[in-house]
Order: sequence, then structure tokens, then C-alpha cells
Amino acid sequence: MKTIDQEIKANIPNVRNRMMVNIIFMSSWIRNRYTDMTKHLGVSVQQVNILRILKGAGEWLSMNVVKERMIEKSPNATRLADKLVSKGYIERKRSEADRRVVFVQITPKGLELLSELEKIEEANPNTFLDDVTEEEAELVNRVLDRMRS
Repeated sequence: MKTIDQEIKANIPNVRNRMMVNIIFMSSWIRNRYTDMTKHLGVSVQQVNILRILKGAGEWLSMNVVKERMIEKSPNATRLADKLVSKGYIERKRSEADRRVVFVQITPKGLELLSELEKIEEANPNTFLDDVTEEEAELVNRVLDRMRS
């Protein structure tokens, strides 16, 4: 097993800085794996996040709520949604009460895309997690949650 110092060929003397670099590196590494899975479907990781938010909601959501729920906060969420609308994965409508408010909802075609992605994920499991115990995962989650608070 390579340490982060070996992986990026650097000597990080401070253990907390090493942890931060390790988190950023691992986040990018996981994102790249996921991007490879979604690329041939013609959608980005952020677009998949929007689709999953809408699938979970099961109803019309305002774009503001979608933006709040996104894992990676994106100032261009409206543009991402526009692309999903043009591909037929979501539909959009304006609020009757306030024309500035836009609502979106996943379409059957969007649900089909997520189903296809789930099949790809099942065929490419996150085996890198196999060596992490439940206790280790819980510890990492607690540390990350504390860092955000």
C-alpha cells in the first residue's frame, strides 16, 4: 500500500495537512472513476446527482432545492438542468405564483438512464472499499462530519 506521500511524490511533514491532501486526492480519484462510468452515457457526475435528487424526491422540486441538495454545489446547476431537459431526462415548469421560480422533475427516460447506470455500478463494484472495516468507515465518517461542523 502506497502512502499519499509516495503517491504524489512529496514529503508532507504535518499529519493534518497529509490528511487534507489525502482527502482531496482520494476525492479526485473516486470522481475520476465515476466520471469514467458516466461518460459513455453522455452525462456528467453532477447531472447524475441532479437525476438522483429528483428520483429520490419523487415530485417536482424547485431548482433552489435541487441546488441545496447537490453533493458538489454548482453555480451552473441551471445550465446542467437545461442539458438534462434537452436530452429528455427531466422536465421543467415555471411557478404560477412566481415566474422566477423553476420546478424540475425526472422523466421516465431519466429513470431509465439511472437504471442503466445502476447496472454499470453493479458490474464495477467499489472493491477499493473491501479492505475498509465498518468501524474504520464509521471513524472516517465521524471525523469528516466533525470537520464540516
